[in-house]
Amino acid sequence: MADSTDDVEALRRLDALTRRLRRECPWDREQDERSIVPHTVEEAYELAAAAHADDDAKLLDELGDVLFQVHFLSLLLEERGAGSLGAVAEHVHAKLVRRHPHIFGEVEVDSAGEVLRNWDAIKKTEDGREPGIFGEVPENLPGPLYARKVQRRAASTGFDFDHVPYDAIRGELDELEEAASDEQRFHEIGDVLFAAVNVARKLKVDPELALRAASERFRGRVEGAEALAAADGADWDALTPAEQLHYYARARLNSE
Repeated sequence: MADSTDDVEALRRLDALTRRLRRECPWDREQDERSIVPHTVEEAYELAAAAHADDDAKLLDELGDVLFQVHFLSLLLEERGAGSLGAVAEHVHAKLVRRHPHIFGEVEVDSAGEVLRNWDAIKKTEDGREPGIFGEVPENLPGPLYARKVQRRAASTGFDFDHVPYDAIRGELDELEEAASDEQRFHEIGDVLFAAVNVARKLKVDPELALRAASERFRGRVEGAEALAAADGADWDALTPAEQLHYYARARLNSE
């Protein structure tokens, strides 16, 4: 286990490095929070991928990238007198204590579900929060995460299934098959996707990461199919759909 003194010293070195880059690097000097945040989001996705892959070395690397983003954005706050890294740490410390009354107070809980319900109820009482069930749900989240966030907020009020709603997907697929216009199909496809995200939420599966993983599997199999075709002297683009499907099936078997 790492010594806490070593951890503090490592954070001090990172802070000093961040400040030096801000002073001396032309690119870093030009940045503000709006230009940096897209990089922060990208690093967060890379961190999520590393965690999902159970790759500790990659996780260590990506955590460092996210930590640097936190230091840099905190420094921007400090420069305009709106905060600091210490203020960020104190703010989140106070928030976590406040939202864990079963640890730091007299509240008793019997399950993780109760913890989440208490968390959402406490958030509603905090100063500066937008009112309403869906207050402060970011509309710029990726579609699957936005859908899950909306569903979670509704569920925090008790409006939720008491089972995994597989039947909802089946019902939405039936309605999609019956859709007769482009507008209806657009509507019903949205409902199918929303129902699938709800099932993922109930199963505690991240829909964004699951969809990305499925996309990566599909990409790998198509690339494998193309390679198999090339090994047979065939041009993938010149194959018929049936021939492509044959190679895809072979690639899928090879990947399992």
